[in-house]
Amino acid sequence: MSSTTLGIDISKDKLDVALYQDGAYRTATFTNKQDGYRRLANWLKKQKARGCPVCIEATGRYGEAVAIYMHERGYPVSLINPARIKAYGDSQLKRNKTDQEDAKVIAHFCATQHPGLWTPPSPVIQELQALTRRIEVLKSERTRGKNRLQSGIQSKSVLADIENHITFLNKQIASIEQRIRDLFDQHPDLREQRDLLTSIPGIGDTTAANFIAEVPDVTRFKSANQLAAYAGLTPRKHDSGSSVHRRGRLVKTGNKLFRTSLFMPALISMRYNPIVQALVERMQETGKNQMTIVGAVMRKLVHLAYGVLKTGKPFDPDY
Repeated sequence: MSSTTLGIDISKDKLDVALYQDGAYRTATFTNKQDGYRRLANWLKKQKARGCPVCIEATGRYGEAVAIYMHERGYPVSLINPARIKAYGDSQLKRNKTDQEDAKVIAHFCATQHPGLWTPPSPVIQELQALTRRIEVLKSERTRGKNRLQSGIQSKSVLADIENHITFLNKQIASIEQRIRDLFDQHPDLREQRDLLTSIPGIGDTTAANFIAEVPDVTRFKSANQLAAYAGLTPRKHDSGSSVHRRGRLVKTGNKLFRTSLFMPALISMRYNPIVQALVERMQETGKNQMTIVGAVMRKLVHLAYGVLKTGKPFDPDY
């Protein structure tokens, strides 16, 4: 067990931290901004914990900045799936649920489980992440605008304002899409990955860009099953004895951006991808419902994508 570890519970505006040192905890709270990160680093120096292992829940973009900051200053950083932290807290019979208590659980997990270290993505991947995530925000805003046009609004001036806003969003989206294409043109390694992914029927340029942004290196996953778990596409069975047989569900405790980006490609691949079509036919014959089938297709796409990226060979329907 490591003698000193730091657990950080992340929220949008603040960091609740717990320093586990020689069997005791010290806690503090800092803002989730650069000034807060500097204060955290100074606090760790005062506690004589400079360079200690740092564990952070993988809660998306809110934790990325502090993870990069700590990594750049020589701290070993681990990003942990929140489901693992929750399960660990349950195993420790933790009854209180506060941000500081969560930070203590993370610190103790770090000390006892020795999770793998995290390496920040390259500047190119960070830029790709920023662009692809920005497009998703703009597309969601555009969808809301289109829904408002169909909501029965009678004011012509308001309708015109909404239409102008949608036109503006379309221009913004087109501009960012061009910047993404330029980024791939400038980096042959990214372009090669994109071409491998788009060789899979159902995966286009947009999905390939999202995939690479969220999974820049598939080799850090030992198997396609691990990658599917990272996306939250692992099926969970609920069978007990001879009488309890509930319908299986996806776990959904992974990267939501990665997972949701596969939904539309799954629907397309059900029409055009022969391997996926065979899977769908088998599942339909066993009476699976439509959403279960779509989830299985999304998982299948992850497996196919893992295969082409790991082997460096394009999709082959006869493989």
